[in-house]
Amino acid sequence: MVRKIIHCDCDCFFAAVEMRDDPSLSNIPLAIGGSSDRRGVISTCNYPARKFGIHSAMATAHAMKLCPSLTVIPGNMEKYRQASAAIMAIYADYTDQIEPLSLDEAYLDVTGSTLKDGSATLIAQEIRQRVVEQVGITISAGVAPNKFVAKIASDWHKPDGLCVITPNQLEAFVLQLPVKKIYGVGKVTTAKLLQMGIETCADLRTFSMAQLVDRFGRFGKRLYELSRGIDDRPVRTSRERKSISVEHTFATDLPDLACCLEKLPVMLTELAQRFEKHAEQREVAGAVIKLKFSDFTQTTVEQSASECPLALYQHLCQEAWFRGKKAVRLIGVGYRLQPKNSQQAVQLTLID
Repeated sequence: MVRKIIHCDCDCFFAAVEMRDDPSLSNIPLAIGGSSDRRGVISTCNYPARKFGIHSAMATAHAMKLCPSLTVIPGNMEKYRQASAAIMAIYADYTDQIEPLSLDEAYLDVTGSTLKDGSATLIAQEIRQRVVEQVGITISAGVAPNKFVAKIASDWHKPDGLCVITPNQLEAFVLQLPVKKIYGVGKVTTAKLLQMGIETCADLRTFSMAQLVDRFGRFGKRLYELSRGIDDRPVRTSRERKSISVEHTFATDLPDLACCLEKLPVMLTELAQRFEKHAEQREVAGAVIKLKFSDFTQTTVEQSASECPLALYQHLCQEAWFRGKKAVRLIGVGYRLQPKNSQQAVQLTLID
């Protein structure tokens, strides 16, 4: 049976909720994020702001340079969670096969649905209409035979768009896709592909699986399959939390390793408190530390461990700092998690 997958993605979600609640914000450049004088970053922004080149994860100070008239507000996570819950409740009226990816994004498998005569397109249209009417924001949706194409399709006619790729259209749609549209293909992989003369999925198909695996390892097999529109991943209704973390961006750069080490005790206390609500189902499997330096380069060090005392994080922090030997603007500490009573072997892992 051909699957019917809908990928739903709210349009600039946090900003959309704020514009819903205060219409005066609707037609001006608006961003949700931290303040520029406290080294904040942008979480999301509306489309008028995006015309200036502003995007998520951008430093607020830089965003203000690009658009001096930008309105930045801190946001309200509780309000966004309530809006997300209302949207997910609408999805649940159409299927119980829902895979949330975040507060504002989810996959729906409506393969076996008899609603709307079994038409995934009509279901997506009705969902979008109901979200506008009941929640007051717009969502874009992609309909396709698999998750890979559905996710790309949802971005095709943003904002407030619907893109349907039928099984008969799948081949032509995938062939012309730029390789950078493939999930997991970032700047480094894109550059490698361009060196091989590969710009589109059609170009990718000229290489055998063996050639791609030889160049990209296991990801080569994924490239081979996705360039042919092959994606058998099911919609997963439960997602296990694999990590938990705390990050702090500091108002002024930390000049040396000693200053970084001083910040760890308070951050680890916060991390332990955050972990408490997961402790019944999950257990600690490793420690992670991330440093972002003053030039925005960053490094991550991880070590498998069932206990993660301060001394372990001090050791990891020292290793991370000596990779850059520069002032630090952000520290992140985290636990790798696994299900309780897991029999997985604990091994040492260091990751750049």
